[in-house]
Amino acid sequence: MPESPEVEVLARFVRDRAAGRRIDAVELDEFRALKTRARPLGELSGRAVTDVTRHGKHIAVATDGPVLLVSFGRAGWLRWEPAGEAAASAGLPADAAADTATDAPPAAPIGRLTLDDGDAFVLTDAGTWLSFGLSVVDEAADVAAIAKLGPDPLGDAFALADLERVVAGRRKQLKAVLQEQESLAGIGNAYSDEILHVARLYPLRHAGDLGEGERARLFAAIREVLTGALADRSGAPIAELKARKVASMRVHGRTGEPCPVCGGVVADVPGSKGAAQYCPVCQPDGEHPPAS
Repeated sequence: MPESPEVEVLARFVRDRAAGRRIDAVELDEFRALKTRARPLGELSGRAVTDVTRHGKHIAVATDGPVLLVSFGRAGWLRWEPAGEAAASAGLPADAAADTATDAPPAAPIGRLTLDDGDAFVLTDAGTWLSFGLSVVDEAADVAAIAKLGPDPLGDAFALADLERVVAGRRKQLKAVLQEQESLAGIGNAYSDEILHVARLYPLRHAGDLGEGERARLFAAIREVLTGALADRSGAPIAELKARKVASMRVHGRTGEPCPVCGGVVADVPGSKGAAQYCPVCQPDGEHPPAS
């Protein structure tokens, strides 16, 4: 699932290529992706792109008319296709076209946003079920998922006080709280594992049980992991973002491998069915202090 560091890089990429240019058309092969059926995509045709911004794990393409809100869900992404490359891939099967283009991993095209000179953003989804969503709205906050977003840990204004308000009195597990978009915008499964490993906190511990020092440690870990990921991905081709993210993981997706901090064996988070990982030595369940 795309998370805030990669989506921020993508938003900058789209802004650099689209701002100041006009949208020729937004077309969908998979019409279930349009979430605002009363607002046709044709409203965007001929509109000039004025800005592209990130909202958690979504991007908003603002125009001199409506806003196109792009929600990537679990497996959605964009592929950049300059006008000359569009002709080269025309007529190829979906999987072959993806293999010759810049998307990683190969994903099925479900639509495209074409700019005034033929350059295009190809909308893709690599999931077994459709997770990509488009909304045509007057402003991004008209989409409920955006209106409900919590503070953004990648934002300059994010402070320890924001995190303390999120965890105070919560009987919810730390990993779940970090992934709860209404609490903190932009963190998903992978980075929640990485953050808790850096903070040396057990993923299933209740958020409200954290002491003052632990809350400060968690805040520092959130900022370190997310800003470090953004710095690492900034300027990278969007085709490489997923691979760079996977390669950077310390514990997520590394079951059975040695912990890079203590050398212990990375394990699956209990009850996660292999979808989340932690280091039992660095992140004990409370019976023993963390490894130094």
